[in-house]
Amino acid sequence: MQRRDFIKAGAFAGAAFLIQPKAHAASADAHIEVLLDTPLGTISPFIYSHFTEELGAVIYDGVWVGEKSKIANTQGIRTALIDKLRQIKAPAVRWPGGCFADSYDWRDGVGPRDKRPKRTDFWVDDRDSKGTAPLGPGNFDPNQFGTDEFVRFCKLSGAEPYLAANVRSLPAYVFDQWVEYCNSPAGSSTYADVRAAGGTREPYNVKYWGVGNESWGCGGTFTPDEYASEYRRYTAWVPRYGVDLNLIASGPNQDDVEWTQGFFENVFGKRKIKAPFGWSLHYYTDLPEALAFKAGDVYPGYSLADRMEKIMNDHWTAMGVHDREHQVKLIVDEYGPWYRFSDTKVDPSHVLGQQLTVRDGVMTALTLDIFNRNPEKVAMAACAQLINCIDSLFLSHEDQFITTPVFNVFDMYKDHMGGQGVRVEFSAPAIHYPRTAIKRTLSPVGDEAVAPESEGRDAQLWGLNGSASRQGNTLTLTVVNPHLTDALDTQILLRGGATASAATAQVLGGGADVHTHNTFAEPNNVQTRTAEVKVSGSTLSFVFPPSSVVKLSVQLT
Repeated sequence: MQRRDFIKAGAFAGAAFLIQPKAHAASADAHIEVLLDTPLGTISPFIYSHFTEELGAVIYDGVWVGEKSKIANTQGIRTALIDKLRQIKAPAVRWPGGCFADSYDWRDGVGPRDKRPKRTDFWVDDRDSKGTAPLGPGNFDPNQFGTDEFVRFCKLSGAEPYLAANVRSLPAYVFDQWVEYCNSPAGSSTYADVRAAGGTREPYNVKYWGVGNESWGCGGTFTPDEYASEYRRYTAWVPRYGVDLNLIASGPNQDDVEWTQGFFENVFGKRKIKAPFGWSLHYYTDLPEALAFKAGDVYPGYSLADRMEKIMNDHWTAMGVHDREHQVKLIVDEYGPWYRFSDTKVDPSHVLGQQLTVRDGVMTALTLDIFNRNPEKVAMAACAQLINCIDSLFLSHEDQFITTPVFNVFDMYKDHMGGQGVRVEFSAPAIHYPRTAIKRTLSPVGDEAVAPESEGRDAQLWGLNGSASRQGNTLTLTVVNPHLTDALDTQILLRGGATASAATAQVLGGGADVHTHNTFAEPNNVQTRTAEVKVSGSTLSFVFPPSSVVKLSVQLT
């Protein structure tokens, strides 16, 4: 459903909030109503999945360090990463791309590692933000990390593997063979024997398969009809081996509804075929600076992230024209803030790497809240990317390893996984700020986008927003206060007959500076903290600090 506008302007007449810092944080009345008797649907745990690509230092030095490394590892996988993924209950990980997937031959990454070929990486021409760095080892894929290593990484982390197949440069039969390698019974085929020789006799039973990636761009620059034709070929008679394959079609870039309309008209109308499990959607909130941003950049960035809900609803509506029962769900398997004009990576090997601040934690939280509010639409999502690239949860180099504020958000929000989403209404003073136009540069896939704002008029952003879910007698309410300077003294009402016996709060941010971030030298600059919640029957009171993400855990009676 569309996010309703719960800003009650009359109650807050004259309450204008400017971007300039104030001498002190003003406390304003705000209200949240949790409608426990208005369920939205079950929040899929797979909304909290992750994405890894053979790009820069995501795999090599991020995920994979090798069995002989002095860095603590489990079968060659960085142990610290495994431990943190288990902490946040990571449900699935996507690999090998991304754009890399459509230049990858899975057969190069199986068999004895000392016999695997070395190939040019898809990202060879993206060596740094200026394209001037010399070629190095990171520009060539040694194939030491392949299908076996990836599935091992997933199993160690407690996650399901989600594989993206090459549609641009390999024939459909090679896709069939990859499914055979992963899922055919022990001893049943030559590829099953190759798998066994690599150390795994029993099948992997991989369920999630992406049929291409960004097929409108780096994955082949197809038209919708051309890609629909490829999708038909690649998914016709794929061997199942008793596994219920969830095939995910390559969906649109941002709000390209024409791509969605063209594909669905083809596969549902022109000699209808079995509907895909999911429809991939990618949306990056392209912004100028990761660290050297000004106060005036913050609210426009939040507004860009907030567009996710409109984009999802636009495609959901277009899908419903042909898929009236909505068999196909959205798979938002790439999203996050992407900074184009600055170089804040912690090491030169981190192609498309960037630092992550409290601001990025806020943007990730408001995106996850959007997914939570739309559980009937979103079956899976994957933050881009897991480590050392774009909206990372982790940064690493050699034996150094730190978490980012994005990790803290996933750790806070994990209690939503599998919960029954319930409707929440927010009433808070809107934030007014000078409207600016953020020009975004060409992305690697060749698209150009401009923020949907024009200069000259004041812009407005909601004052509080979030999501809620219930599991048994526990209510999880997550709330973002995006205001840079103002705390909100808020009354929370529980509707639907339940009362609260106790509540606890966990807070991320809320400090004086949204630029705050962790570094290898100072790994604990950003941490969550607990705060007091006042409880009185069906009413709770809490002060939401400025620039904060808050999780309230409420025990219901």
